[in-house]
Amino acid sequence: MLDPLTPLQICLAGCIILAGTIVQGSVGFGLGLVAAPILTLINPMLVPGPILLLGLLLAMLMSVRERRAMDVTGLKWGLVGRLVGSAVAAAVVASIPKTTTSVILGALVLLAVVLSISGLDLQPTQGALLGAGTLSGFMSTTASTGGPPIALLYQRASGERLRSTMSGYFIVGTIISIVALALVGQFGRFEVLAALVMLPGMLLGYVLSGRLVTLLDRGYTRGIVLLVSAASSIAVIVRAVW
Repeated sequence: MLDPLTPLQICLAGCIILAGTIVQGSVGFGLGLVAAPILTLINPMLVPGPILLLGLLLAMLMSVRERRAMDVTGLKWGLVGRLVGSAVAAAVVASIPKTTTSVILGALVLLAVVLSISGLDLQPTQGALLGAGTLSGFMSTTASTGGPPIALLYQRASGERLRSTMSGYFIVGTIISIVALALVGQFGRFEVLAALVMLPGMLLGYVLSGRLVTLLDRGYTRGIVLLVSAASSIAVIVRAVW
């Protein structure tokens, strides 16, 4: 039963998921950035469970579509860092105000974007991936936005490599998040049904993004990654201080 949702809310939510899916399907991340804030306004019950499940399905589709380009070695180091960052965040989140951590982390990502624009050559080395994964895990736990740190390291990689590696990263991370929500009773039948009614929007967005990547892969992917990363960091800061 989806009694808490009206037909209008379902329609609006589907459209928002469509837009978010086009962004993530094109550049590798961005579904949560685009959809989560607006879905919260439509109906708070749509976040985080339903959007996490849709994000998991989208990441699986993308990883299959571009599986040959995935940086498996880099993915492993990024995930190790994510576990470390999540553990650290869980340990300190109760003692440090969320506003403070969100502003600091958002500012760090924004600084990385500025440095990238200025000419800093960020590369997905083992150490960089471990550090970015740690920052990503911390941001995912405290601000629900963990994509930019990893994406910035792959900004100069091919669009296909960026999207496939990010998809693998999101698959593992999202499964962990869903299991955690289920263990505390925050993910169940309603979340699955809500995701199903928004599934058409996600599938349509996935198809449309498949056509858009052809254009972006002509040299525009890096610019879009920097733009979405900057928007994400600003959104984290604004949500924290608003």
